[in-house]
Amino acid sequence: MKLNDLRPNEGGGKKSKKRVGRGISSGYGKTSGKGHKGQNARSGGGVRPGFEGGQMPLFRRLPKRGFTNIFAKEIGTVNIDDLNRFEEGTVVTPELLMEEGLIKKAHSKDGVKILGTGELKVKLTVKAQKFSKTAIEKIESTGGKVEVI
Repeated sequence: MKLNDLRPNEGGGKKSKKRVGRGISSGYGKTSGKGHKGQNARSGGGVRPGFEGGQMPLFRRLPKRGFTNIFAKEIGTVNIDDLNRFEEGTVVTPELLMEEGLIKKAHSKDGVKILGTGELKVKLTVKAQKFSKTAIEKIESTGGKVEVI
């Protein structure tokens, strides 16, 4: 199905657009459905999202929780069993992991960490910024190499 194949349901019909300011008999003439004067009748009128008529808005009534650590590092993580998809002897780099879709560029600005979950069945040379102790053991036990970038 494509966008140009879309049609309304059988018997559902299609509602026509409200055309305002087209004479008295249209039902939306003169004030164009806005009534007489007032905030919503003005050009650019209306209230901002979240405004509750002067009542303390919900987002200000709720308590604040937690904080954002501005020094937090964004490190992409990859489990060791995800590396089984590569062929024997491959040099696994962060760029290769991004190409394969194992990590996203946005979530790994400060590097990549290889975690030791699962089993590794292939001999690989893995280059990354960080490794867990179990990941290092498992990579080296298969005869592979670990290189910290």
